[in-house]
Amino acid sequence: MNCFITLFKNELKLNIRNMNMVIFSIIMPLIVLVILIFIYGTETLVEGTKYNFIEQSFGALCTISICASGLMGLPLLISEYRERKILKHFQVTPVSPQKLLIIEFIIYVTYCVVSTLTLFLVSILFLKIKIYGSLATFLGSWILTMVSTLSIGIMVGGIAKNTKSVSVIASILYFPALIFSGATLPFEIMPNVVQKIISYFPITQGIQLMKATFLGLPIENIKLPIIFMVATTLICFSIAIKFFRWE
Repeated sequence: MNCFITLFKNELKLNIRNMNMVIFSIIMPLIVLVILIFIYGTETLVEGTKYNFIEQSFGALCTISICASGLMGLPLLISEYRERKILKHFQVTPVSPQKLLIIEFIIYVTYCVVSTLTLFLVSILFLKIKIYGSLATFLGSWILTMVSTLSIGIMVGGIAKNTKSVSVIASILYFPALIFSGATLPFEIMPNVVQKIISYFPITQGIQLMKATFLGLPIENIKLPIIFMVATTLICFSIAIKFFRWE
């Protein structure tokens, strides 16, 4: 246990010193929040609703950090450790490569937690937002969205041949998810055709589920997004475990 904690602290320090994830996972969601306030203020996306824009978009804002961590940061880190032979070197130490990957997974979960807590506190203290639904169900949908997205990152980082290919795949996954899933541009203002296409994104399923649980809205076919994200998680983790490249 002491070895696990020591390695966690060391890896976290190295990760923070890099600053990439601090910027894209924690600072960037706050910047997007400020921009959205300037653009939309406290307006509503649907006339006649009692929810302001930030309340309707809070779940989407939380996924900015999830996208950065799961679709960009985690796969790039795994591929970098493989190319630098770090995973191979750990095989001859008491710390197994599997334990190292678990620690990296926890570190990126930590980034998501810190980002969500920061957004929540800023929104509560300065924007006076309210949770109209259940906090427990919102957290459940947030965890499911986060884990399913991180599982995609582990799969990409685990099976890609090198850092260059991981960078290409991560970019293809990250930028469309960030822009079109509803994480930055509101889902409701997109054309119907685009909405139908992006509704098949796992992250979009998560955003819609978080929005409904945060606002206390009735959820049609609630089993569908849950099954979709659970299936994504199981499939991605299974592929990563079976075909993972240690060197």
